[in-house]
Amino acid sequence: MLLIAVGKLRPGPERTLFDRYAVRLRPKLDVREVSDAPGSPQEAKRREGARILAALPSDALAVALDLGGQSLTSEGLAAQLARWYEQPHPLAFMIGGAEGLSGPVLDRAAFRLALGPLTWPHMLARILLIEQLYRAQTILAGHPYHRG
Repeated sequence: MLLIAVGKLRPGPERTLFDRYAVRLRPKLDVREVSDAPGSPQEAKRREGARILAALPSDALAVALDLGGQSLTSEGLAAQLARWYEQPHPLAFMIGGAEGLSGPVLDRAAFRLALGPLTWPHMLARILLIEQLYRAQTILAGHPYHRG
């Protein structure tokens, strides 16, 4: 599994929490960080989108984290994750910067996932995603971590 995200997650409480879940995931989550871009909001989004797409393997099943995407329950994400695992393509999640994801990135996505109707800072979105991926894996394994 791959996560492509704009910005660098620096040492601190967010990094500590992200790492707490990262060590538990199987398969391991490979993180590729792309730099944020200067310029107008539209230009930054375009440049960051180009960087995300350049980091995305051509055969990847791409999942865009997007406010306009589909909201799933934890059980629903677990079921979707099981279906994605059956695909012969590597799974890649994409998180944009402060301006979100560009049109070409959203167009490339096979699935758009929303983390609910609230707007989250992109660094916190990483933590929410990795915790939900871990939770989904425990649901699939029948582990008692999830108390749904």
